[in-house]
Amino acid sequence: MTQTFETLVFPYLNHAVRMFESGYATAVDIDNAMRFGCGYPKGPLTVLDEVGPAVVRDALAARFAETGDHLHQPADLLDRIADEGGSFTAGGVGSAEAPRLQHEIARLGVVGTGTMASGIAQVFAQCGYDVVVVGRGEDKLARVTAYVTKNLDRAIERGKSDEATKAEVLGRLSVTTSRADLADVDLVVEAIAEDIAVKRDLFRDLDEILKPGAILATTTSSLPVTELAKATSRSADVIGMHFFNPAPVMKLVEVVTTELTAPAVDETVRALTAKVGKVAVSCGDRAGFIVNALLFPYLNDAVRLAASGADLTAIDADIKEAAGFPMGPFELLDVVGNDVSLAIQEELFREFGEPGFAPAATLVAKVAAGELGRKTKKGFHDYS
Repeated sequence: MTQTFETLVFPYLNHAVRMFESGYATAVDIDNAMRFGCGYPKGPLTVLDEVGPAVVRDALAARFAETGDHLHQPADLLDRIADEGGSFTAGGVGSAEAPRLQHEIARLGVVGTGTMASGIAQVFAQCGYDVVVVGRGEDKLARVTAYVTKNLDRAIERGKSDEATKAEVLGRLSVTTSRADLADVDLVVEAIAEDIAVKRDLFRDLDEILKPGAILATTTSSLPVTELAKATSRSADVIGMHFFNPAPVMKLVEVVTTELTAPAVDETVRALTAKVGKVAVSCGDRAGFIVNALLFPYLNDAVRLAASGADLTAIDADIKEAAGFPMGPFELLDVVGNDVSLAIQEELFREFGEPGFAPAATLVAKVAAGELGRKTKKGFHDYS
């Protein structure tokens, strides 16, 4: 362990304990979310058990005494487990039965033509489902077909597929500019702009078009699923199905239920997620879900650490070496985009009201200066 590891990773572990302690998500789902959503070698509760709950608790307590930051105050459950010599993950997998499809799912719809929508359409088509993709124009729809075709061609080049399979997958995809063509699908996944008003209008429209019993899923990563459910007359059939980008590659899907979601809909979506080769984690409808709620406060802390004069490149290298994360915090911020990161951190601050969640001043300044990361050739690192 290094000082950088303790400074940045221990509060992240503590936050994971609080999430588990609150009953928001299980230990298994929290660990799986960070493993399959971020590519971490181990989940936070597994790491905590390996480092030692007492070690983490004592280090956090000492830091809390210095800073007074509530995020550094050891969670009550961490304190108890440390005193008892217990574990967060012992017997973690459990013996729960695998979810089963409670609704018949044969034909699927995807609304949207961006990278996420295209990837989701590919995932479903590759797993034998007929998929209807709805977009606003023929040119945008052509990009969906081109995206899937390019991915399939790459798989053929790597010897992981063949032309016959490619033809079958593309044969299951149909594209249209008319939402009315979704009338007979069993489940629709919405993957349009992250704008609550635009999504709400879409859900109102889909409510009129879809057959009774069809499931409406949203891929939103930050907006309230409950608001979309209330825009329909079938709130029990609305659920979050947050794929990670790129959908054909990333294994995680956060399945987000509202207080209105029917249990059969939840189970069906989790079963469908497993059928298409993804890992489902269950969580409730609040800002950040599991992954973003744990990831972005850690990234925000890294920005604050850098503001104290620490070397960014050294922090990135230290975290990759000590924690085994695929990217250091500043490399990741630059990939995600500092504007996106700021928006997520602002939403977490609004939702939880934690003073420690207030966006770091340097992150705000980077966005104001237009230094957004790789997409602008400059962020925390220079890519020019």
